[in-house]
Amino acid sequence: MTEAQLAEKYLMKGNEALAEAAIRAGLEGYFGYPITPQSEVLEYFSRELPKRGIAYVQAESEVAAINMVYGGAACGKRVMTTTSSPGFSLMQEGVSYIACAELPCVLVNIQRGGPGLGTIQSSQGDYFQAVKGGGHGDYRLITLTPNSVQEMADMTQHAFDLAEKYKNPVLILADGAMGQMMEPVEFKERVVLDKDISWATTGKPANRDANVITSLYIQPEEMEAKNFQLQAKYKLIEENETDYELYNMEDAEIAAVAFGLSSRIVKKAVDLAREQGVKLGLIRPKMVWPFPKDIIRKYIGQVKYFVSIEMNAGQMIEDIKLTVNGEARVEFFGKFGGIVPAPQEIVEFVKSKSL
Repeated sequence: MTEAQLAEKYLMKGNEALAEAAIRAGLEGYFGYPITPQSEVLEYFSRELPKRGIAYVQAESEVAAINMVYGGAACGKRVMTTTSSPGFSLMQEGVSYIACAELPCVLVNIQRGGPGLGTIQSSQGDYFQAVKGGGHGDYRLITLTPNSVQEMADMTQHAFDLAEKYKNPVLILADGAMGQMMEPVEFKERVVLDKDISWATTGKPANRDANVITSLYIQPEEMEAKNFQLQAKYKLIEENETDYELYNMEDAEIAAVAFGLSSRIVKKAVDLAREQGVKLGLIRPKMVWPFPKDIIRKYIGQVKYFVSIEMNAGQMIEDIKLTVNGEARVEFFGKFGGIVPAPQEIVEFVKSKSL
């Protein structure tokens, strides 16, 4: 490797890599409020964005921050916010407004243990909130789940593209460990394409009607029509967007399903299990909405059972059960409250269920 190539790699925290990736993706405005374990994002942006002429506001609260995102997105700007679990709960009203108004933006939840104020330790307890909507009404967030610092960077850049492609908020759902761990990261060359903002509130020229962006539809017929429009878009996203990784699934007799930090631990468990004669494999959703139904259904009949391994009380398991629709057994192994499962624990659980 040449000296120039070496210089392109950085040792960064996941939160820092995400922030730098957002800048390189053409970020035009950031609005957020500090909360552990994502505060490094604000620290990075507070240092870097003013130097690069990019808008940065540390808002007075998460509620204020998400409404600033709403305003920036309505102006056609590439904007984002980041927070952690209780902060994302506070943002839900604004997220629902943005989803109904069909505005592109990137949201980041670096999860901590809950419910309530909980713990600052890593958790995956916000899965339901992410993939079932979180706020009021029928809406969906495209939800990406990185499991490395490199993916924290890559998925941030991808998130902006998806948001603009579908005019929909995109959520990066990462556990606290992803934000805090340090790993080498390389920022890939990327071209920020000109985007169509003919819909944005940039001022009314004489040759067109005013652009109106709203989530308020008083008449029920109008609200129903808007909902039909949104559902048609979500169906299109489900048909076109899926992302996953397979590990040792070719001959797997048991399929573990895990995302984020859990998936890294399961990879080690797969290796340990195979040393002990257990053919365990991993299906890792890199995108949990849309959920990778087709790839999971592919292994019905090949595997004896699926096991959902999560750092919560069992949330993604419901999507696995809906996907297999009673055609396969589904088990659950989880740790929560900030406790991380150990690979050998997973192996022992799998062996106990295989008897």
